[in-house]
Amino acid sequence: MLAVNYSTMRNNLKDYCDKATDGHETVIVTRKGEKNVVLMSLEQYNQLVKAAKNAEYLAMIDRSIAQFEAGKAQEHELIEVE
Repeated sequence: MLAVNYSTMRNNLKDYCDKATDGHETVIVTRKGEKNVVLMSLEQYNQLVKAAKNAEYLAMIDRSIAQFEAGKAQEHELIEVE
């Protein structure tokens, strides 16, 4: 993980984009008096989004299991569709 100030990032944008994409680096861009931002490859971003969605899905399954174990489940017959 790299940290770089905004001015340096602006002056060397291509280099830092290459580090993010080719070197798989995460670049934190610090901005004086402003909120910082992060530069990362699209591949790394997509992996983070996928992991977050998977965690959300697993949490939903855990809640469902807890409801089932607490006796809050209902049994239904399957309906066959032609």
